[in-house]
Amino acid sequence: MFQIGPYRIGSPVILAPMAGITDRPFRQLCRRMGAGLVVSEMVTSDISLWHSRKSRLRLDHTGEAEPIAVQIAGAEPAQMAQAARLNADNGAQIIDINMGCPVKKVCNKAAGSALLQDETRVAEILAAVVAAVDVPVTLKIRTGWSPEQRNAVRIARLAEDLGIAALAVHGRTRACRFRGQAEYDTIAEVVDAVRLPVFANGDIDSARKAEQVLTKTGAQAVMIGRAAQGRPWIFREIDHYLRHGKCLPSPSLAEVALVLQQHLRELYAFYGEVMGPRIARKHLGWYLQTVPASESFRRQLNRIDNAQEQYHSVSKFFEQLQETEDKVA
Repeated sequence: MFQIGPYRIGSPVILAPMAGITDRPFRQLCRRMGAGLVVSEMVTSDISLWHSRKSRLRLDHTGEAEPIAVQIAGAEPAQMAQAARLNADNGAQIIDINMGCPVKKVCNKAAGSALLQDETRVAEILAAVVAAVDVPVTLKIRTGWSPEQRNAVRIARLAEDLGIAALAVHGRTRACRFRGQAEYDTIAEVVDAVRLPVFANGDIDSARKAEQVLTKTGAQAVMIGRAAQGRPWIFREIDHYLRHGKCLPSPSLAEVALVLQQHLRELYAFYGEVMGPRIARKHLGWYLQTVPASESFRRQLNRIDNAQEQYHSVSKFFEQLQETEDKVA
């Protein structure tokens, strides 16, 4: 459907990088569910911090489908270049640069979307990273720092001139964070301004919305973030609709249970018996939001720390729901 360097991406639906969410188990799940490309949680460019357990897990790409895309974040060109080289040595086949994160602790370090205020620094970072690696480099931005400082088109042209292979645009400024409507008009202006692939991001939560956004913006793909939390099948739903013009049926209760159970097993294997159940809680909360009459059960799960007990409780809950559904049918 579109090309990033030597990699032909077969589906125009991409998993957005999300800190604390797009870990290896979730990335692999979303690929199985139809995502054409998945991007890692952002990895700090300060390699002195890579020795922590959290960083080691973020740098683990064992068994992932190609191309492996890793996002790096930072504000110093030389440091970003070094981080890009080391990630490429570690198996990254696409390096993505974070200039879109609106989180205060990232912006306070002049990284993430804070960089959009300094176009000279943006150019220095892009040039340094592109020169440092032989793999494609992509970029994720917002439309600007604030509604008064929208500069996505200038940043996009700069990125193209400096060798960036593809560009993802979240349709809000940093000041807007996740409030208000996504600015698809601005994304369309970016698409018109450059020849490189542009991915539209922001408020895309259904197959029909994805088609509308692609039509409105002319982007080559949509990037899905929060809408994939607890709904990883959204990727196949969008891909199928774009190919065939028809909506897939929602997953059955039995399939939701199977997807969730496999996700839990992979989280336990990846994080271990102690951290696995804790990491799983947020995913369980998102999955269960799609299941009727689950609010009381969600509260119960928050008190369970044991992996086997958590898994058994979830399995039992879905068995009971299935029995009720069968009786009604």
